[in-house]
Amino acid sequence: MIRILIIDDHPVVRKGVRRILEEGISFLETDEAGNGETALKLLHNNDYDLVCMDINLPGKNGMVLLESFKILKPELPVLILSMYPEKDYALRAVKMGASGYLTKDSLDEELIRAVNKILNGHKYISDSLAELLIDHNGLNKPLHTKLSNREFEIMISIVQGKSVKEIAEAMAISDKTVSTYKSRILEKLECKSTVDLIKYALQAGLA
Repeated sequence: MIRILIIDDHPVVRKGVRRILEEGISFLETDEAGNGETALKLLHNNDYDLVCMDINLPGKNGMVLLESFKILKPELPVLILSMYPEKDYALRAVKMGASGYLTKDSLDEELIRAVNKILNGHKYISDSLAELLIDHNGLNKPLHTKLSNREFEIMISIVQGKSVKEIAEAMAISDKTVSTYKSRILEKLECKSTVDLIKYALQAGLA
């Protein structure tokens, strides 16, 4: 029996992912979670062969959750399913331990192929992501590649409109620490304000 945990805040998306998996994989059992808190509870109480997870989640975002998963169960493979194009989300996810990254518009064609490859012990790297990994080692890196994983997570939360207090609660850190991170992020991205930060994220395809 193969056990897969599907994490997405949209029930319709979870249903669609489950349908594709059930059509392509025999002897499958799935659990579902709509947020990070529920996902962590399920992970504490169950053993899974794979997690299929969205990045944009209420509360703990997917990158923070991925980090938590890798601390809790380092060997558990995680496949990221996202509406965002690969770019730096995929690069960061893979570097943080994700076993693969798929955009949601490619699920019908690629999900089963990716899951089978990951269940066989490999990473699923698309041709476009492979090119990004190569280009990422070049000289013309975007400014946001200078951010640490925690800085990147906080930047995305800010761009999504979350307050300092909301970010602090989700990450279990103080408001002051979040504000310090924010100042550091603005400096690294050469932004003077939150508005500039949002403009940068839009131009970079991160929002």
